[in-house]
Amino acid sequence: MRAVVCPEYGPPEVVRIEERPSPLPGPGQVRVRVRAASVNFPDVLLTAGSYQISVPPPFVPGSEYAGVVEAVGDGVDALAVGDLVTSTGLIGAFAEEVVADAAKLTPVPAGVDPRVAAAFGVAHRTAFHTLRSVARIGAGDDLIVLGAGGGVGLAAVQLGVALGASVTAVASSADKLDVAASYGATHLVNHRDGDLRDALRRALPDGAHAVIDPVGGDLAEPALRTLRRGGRFVTVGYASGVIPKIPLNLVLVKGIHILGFQFQDIPADEYLRNERELTELLVAGRVTPHIGASFPLDKAADALRHVADGRAVGKVLLDIAPGAGGTSSSLRTNPGTSPGFP
Repeated sequence: MRAVVCPEYGPPEVVRIEERPSPLPGPGQVRVRVRAASVNFPDVLLTAGSYQISVPPPFVPGSEYAGVVEAVGDGVDALAVGDLVTSTGLIGAFAEEVVADAAKLTPVPAGVDPRVAAAFGVAHRTAFHTLRSVARIGAGDDLIVLGAGGGVGLAAVQLGVALGASVTAVASSADKLDVAASYGATHLVNHRDGDLRDALRRALPDGAHAVIDPVGGDLAEPALRTLRRGGRFVTVGYASGVIPKIPLNLVLVKGIHILGFQFQDIPADEYLRNERELTELLVAGRVTPHIGASFPLDKAADALRHVADGRAVGKVLLDIAPGAGGTSSSLRTNPGTSPGFP
């Protein structure tokens, strides 16, 4: 089977295609024929050796995929050959075949396309848990989403609208804002067109209830200044590469809450509730990932470069085995996984 390999740390162009033996599943494991894998910004950072967790090369990058079970190891009862499944992890997804612990795989709900499944997990789960349990967005809230053209940002736009918020999308181009508008954003702000603080004040003269920030850098402070008293500012990541410095007097004067998001901080009961609600939104067709670009496996370097240069709108996919068949199921749930998706 073919796999994308990062032989040494470097820019996206360092990765190459290698032929490797087809892996065999051990006890409690299955082998998955990958249909599609999502290309995320952390994949770029891992390849460059600049992620918060380092993986020594050589390694196969890729953290998110969907595919078809094609071999089952001893002791696996919850999955069968032919099942469509999805999973997330740190590395390993950019390959034609992946071996994974069965307990870490989730069946793709009935009616959900494998490409959608591959693009859905990381961004939409991050956005929904952030909105639901950290920002605590409710109907009628005014929500600002920074980086609204990216994977997490565009997911936050969709899900904020689904939760009843009025969303102000902030992005770096008219094309990205057009996509955000198509998913329900009420106000559109191109931060490259001028003073972001003034633009946000014009859009939201009474201020915002919450800000979701996966970007950091120079966008954070103007957005924070737009919050009304008691507003919530949630930092999700730093796609700009710059960790912002916030004047704490703003927090004091406005009683603002600055919050961070990590999955492990969500209480167990809320986590299960969020996963269930998110799955229901997906299956009902109320939210879906926007796949802005796709590449074949042998163009993985181009896909990583596309993400690294900030050109991605929504999600970027590697189409690895688009015609590999498989059966989706919303009935089985693996031991050790939540009933949500993925």
